[in-house]
Amino acid sequence: MDSKELPSILRDDNISEETNKLISSLPSHKDTGGLKLCKYQGCWYSYNTLQGVLNFQSGFHPQDTDIILASYPKSGATWLKALTVALLEKSKNRSTSDPHHPLQYDNPHGIVPCLEMDVYHESSSPHLDKFSATPRLNVKDTLVSWWLFGNAILKTEQTRSDLQSKFESFCNGTIYYGPFWEHLLSYWLRILEDPKHVLFMRRRELTCVRGLGALLSLGNLRSLEVKKTGKRNDVNHKDYGNKGEVGDSKNYLTTEMEKKIDMIIQEKLQGSGLKL
Repeated sequence: MDSKELPSILRDDNISEETNKLISSLPSHKDTGGLKLCKYQGCWYSYNTLQGVLNFQSGFHPQDTDIILASYPKSGATWLKALTVALLEKSKNRSTSDPHHPLQYDNPHGIVPCLEMDVYHESSSPHLDKFSATPRLNVKDTLVSWWLFGNAILKTEQTRSDLQSKFESFCNGTIYYGPFWEHLLSYWLRILEDPKHVLFMRRRELTCVRGLGALLSLGNLRSLEVKKTGKRNDVNHKDYGNKGEVGDSKNYLTTEMEKKIDMIIQEKLQGSGLKL
């Protein structure tokens, strides 16, 4: 695919000279879709995303009122963003049926922008709010969600060989944004260090939130008009969503694939105290 046809978040046309010099010194490779990635501080980024990461690291100044949502890509981030917005609006006594409720007219990714992909390409002094959590589908579901999302935004067909390549990248940690298990461990270790300011929630715990079910059900979020139309970073809103069903990976992965992922995660989390 021509670079001009890629979503803006995947292109490398907004890179500073200093960042280009850094990239030339970093380990690099192409993922299964041909996207150029480089390894920075243990994580694999597209060049454009790395620019946002560097901008964030140099310009971010946390405030006591900041809330930060931290999640491995395609592991339930859209739903977590919607949940956070709904809880904040509920604190203002705004009904979920109110036509002026933010989720009724804007996409969760528009209300809660991504730091490295949105905010630090638009502003050098954003105001955020401090909260850290990780929503997670089954680890194997995250892999499948990544694969389906990539096919959607790159407009490629779903093939077994491509899934196999994505699976291998996922297992060896060279996938976009790096190893899944390192994200989990970083969130988990952070809550052990600072439990008063960091909240770590599993997907099954998020689904226990009451009173917001109608608005936040995956079916309703997908059916909202704002989810059917419009784009963000050149990616269709409808492509951000997936089934959100735990265990859906069984429809795509072989038994051998599932066992290998389970074995890797068990090995990587051993001794941390974190159990999935």
